[in-house]
Amino acid sequence: MSADVVLLGPPGSGKGTQAVRLTTKYGVPQIATGDILRAQVEAGTRLGRQVNAYLDRGELVPDSLVVDIIRDRLSQPDAQHGFVLDGFPRTVPQARALDQLLVELNRPLDAVIYLDVDRTSLVDRLAQRALLDQRSDDRPDVIPHRIDVFLEQTAPLIEYYRGQGKLSLIDGTLLPDQVAVAVDSIFGSLS
Repeated sequence: MSADVVLLGPPGSGKGTQAVRLTTKYGVPQIATGDILRAQVEAGTRLGRQVNAYLDRGELVPDSLVVDIIRDRLSQPDAQHGFVLDGFPRTVPQARALDQLLVELNRPLDAVIYLDVDRTSLVDRLAQRALLDQRSDDRPDVIPHRIDVFLEQTAPLIEYYRGQGKLSLIDGTLLPDQVAVAVDSIFGSLS
């Protein structure tokens, strides 16, 4: 199996859950920019300190920082036979940068899967996750702003990828196992 896939959806849509399932089932790495960035923050690196200032405000990390991280990650051996990008791209300029990077690597993007979830469900899910994981970006005072930032900056990717004929929409309000069946049907058709 070899597939290069982007998994999109607002915060709390279940991207991470579905990406982990795809990694386990198909043996391709989940490349979760959020996890990479949080690891930098926890390690207290210079990059981590820069990233932390954005995360604490519920804002997106600047494209230049994220694109450099993705470029490095895609060059690693485990990503040579496919990947699931979770949390990247977040903006149309990032999508263009990803397209350019993949052209350079001679490996075009195979599909984009969007998990569609309504705002009320997102707020409920993120509030619940905040209780379990105690993430600084899931605080009640930050959650509405994170959703607004997503809708403003990331939602335009739907049209961008629809225009490329790569977009598949999935109802992310379904139970996780039902979402997984829909995701698997798309991912499995790429092999």
